[in-house]
Amino acid sequence: MTKKQLLVTLTLMLGLGTAHVWAQLPPPPPPTDPPTQVPLDGGVILLAAAGAAYGAKKVYNRKKK
Repeated sequence: MTKKQLLVTLTLMLGLGTAHVWAQLPPPPPPTDPPTQVPLDGGVILLAAAGAAYGAKKVYNRKKK
């Protein structure tokens, strides 16, 4: 192998070996909107009120008998 062929071979190997580093995609951008949060207090209050009403009805029906 001549010096010119060796130089070309090494140049191609180094060039092709580092090509995959440049071909990688950049990381995705961070989200611009904060994640939405679900309010739980409205549903919990309604469930507590429904449970209290159901319990009050049960107590009222028991006292009525």
